[in-house]
Amino acid sequence: MYEMNGIVYADVPTPLITVKYVRPLDDYKLLVRFSTGEEKEIDISALLDEPVFKPLKDINVFREVYIDYGTVVWCDGTIDIAPEYLYEIGSAYFSEKRAS
Repeated sequence: MYEMNGIVYADVPTPLITVKYVRPLDDYKLLVRFSTGEEKEIDISALLDEPVFKPLKDINVFREVYIDYGTVVWCDGTIDIAPEYLYEIGSAYFSEKRAS
């Protein structure tokens, strides 16, 4: 049980997930290391037809990914993706992939 902003919750607070490392990969994928220590591969190609993400279709823009306050961003912060969403849709990134 915990209290936040005057509201009492019966469960345990969920730790905040942030991004600690990001690297662009081929085919509009990202390698992301989270504050949990886990590394995941995230394919964002399905998002590229959404209006806000269309600038990322330019591979040079996509490759300019960086971290701002624990969030993956592009274009001076005008495009971002929530760390929790990336964590949810990502696939485990195994060391065999690192070796190739």
